[in-house]
Amino acid sequence: MAWNQPGNGNNNDRDPWKNQGGRDQGPPDLDEAVRNLLSKFGIGGSGKKGGGSSSSGGGFPSKGFGIIAVLLVVVWFIAGFYTVKEAERGVVLRFGNFHNLVESGLHWRPVFIDSVETVDVSNVRQFQSEGFMLTQDENVVHVELDVQYRIINPRDYLYAVENADNSLAQATDSALRYVVGHTTMDEVLTVGRENVRTNTLELLENIIAPYQLGIQIVDINLLPARPPEAVKDAFDDAIAAQEDEQRFIREAEAYAREVEPLARGQVRRVLQEAQAYREEQVLKAQGEVARFNELLPQYKKAPEVTRDRLYLETLEKIYANTAKVMVDVEGSNNMMYLPLDKILEQQRRNTDSAPSMSGNEGQNSTSSNSTRNNSSRQGTSTNSTGRTSDRYDGGRG
Repeated sequence: MAWNQPGNGNNNDRDPWKNQGGRDQGPPDLDEAVRNLLSKFGIGGSGKKGGGSSSSGGGFPSKGFGIIAVLLVVVWFIAGFYTVKEAERGVVLRFGNFHNLVESGLHWRPVFIDSVETVDVSNVRQFQSEGFMLTQDENVVHVELDVQYRIINPRDYLYAVENADNSLAQATDSALRYVVGHTTMDEVLTVGRENVRTNTLELLENIIAPYQLGIQIVDINLLPARPPEAVKDAFDDAIAAQEDEQRFIREAEAYAREVEPLARGQVRRVLQEAQAYREEQVLKAQGEVARFNELLPQYKKAPEVTRDRLYLETLEKIYANTAKVMVDVEGSNNMMYLPLDKILEQQRRNTDSAPSMSGNEGQNSTSSNSTRNNSSRQGTSTNSTGRTSDRYDGGRG
C-alpha cells in the first residue's frame, strides 16, 4: 500500500516522516547539526535559523583561528620527538640533504623539515658467498665463504653507494673468484685453505676501499670446499692419502723425539765410562810407577832377592788364573802336565749324561782328583821352592 493512499480516515496519510501525534517533524538537518557543533567552539553562528547579525553568520572569527593554530603547533612539536636505540646511530636529513649524525638517546626534529634514518652500528652482520669456481689447474670446485662485517660510517653506508650490502657481496664474489683462480685445486681443498682465506680478505679490503662503503670487514671464514660429484670419490681418496702422510710424519717425529734422548743419554754414558776408564788407567799407571819407585832402593840393596821375589809373585798371579798345572820333577828332565781343565770337562760330561749313576762316582772322582791336585800342588810348591832355593843358593854362592 502506498504511504499517501487515501482511506485512512480523517484525511491522514501514511507518510513515515510525520509524527502521528499531530506534530509535523521532518528528517534531521545536517547543516544545522554542524553549525551547532561549531558554535560550541565559538566558531560560526548561534545555530538558529533565520536572519541575524552579520557577525553570527557562517564566517570563522579570529579567536577560532588562533585556537586551531595553537593546537597544530602543539601537535607538530610533540610529533618531532624521536628515540635512537643504544646500538644505532641516526642520520638527519634536512630538506633531503645530509645535516648531521646523532647518537643514541631522545632527540627532537622539526617535522616536515628534517627526517631521520637509523642505522645499527654495533651488531656484526653476516652473509655468505658461494658458487662453482675455476682453479688455476682448470678444475671446478664448489667454494663457500662467510663474511662478517660491521657498519662504521652510517652516512657512507646509506648514501655513498646505492646499496652497500649488495656492493659488498659483489666485491666478495669477485675477490674470491680471483684468488681461487690463482690457486690449484689441491690447495683449495686441503693445505692451502688458510692462504686462500688470507688473500681473499686482503684483496676484498683493497676493492671496497675506494667506494667508501662505510663498512669494516671483521672476519671471513672459508668453509670446506667440495669437488664436483663426478670426481668426489677420487678426491676423497687423495685427501685420505695426504692425511695418512701427515699422520706418518707426526708418528716419525714422535719416535725421533723418543729415541733421540735415549741415544744422547747413551752417548753421555759412553763418554763418562771412557773418561772413567782413562782416569783409572792413569791412576793405575801412576800407582805402578810409585810402586816401582819404592822397589828401586830395595833392588839396589839386594838385586837377587828382589828379582826372585818379583818372579815368584808373577808366577803366582799367572797360575791363579789357569787350570793347567806344570810339575817339574827334581833330578829329571821330564816335566809333568796335569790337564785339569780336560779332567773337569770330562767329569761335567759324565755328570750330564748319567745324572742318576754319577752322584757317588762324581764325588769319589772329585775327592780323588782333589787329593791328587793337592798333592801335585804341594809337590809343585815343594819343587818350585826347592828349585828356587837351589837357584837362590847357587846365585848366592
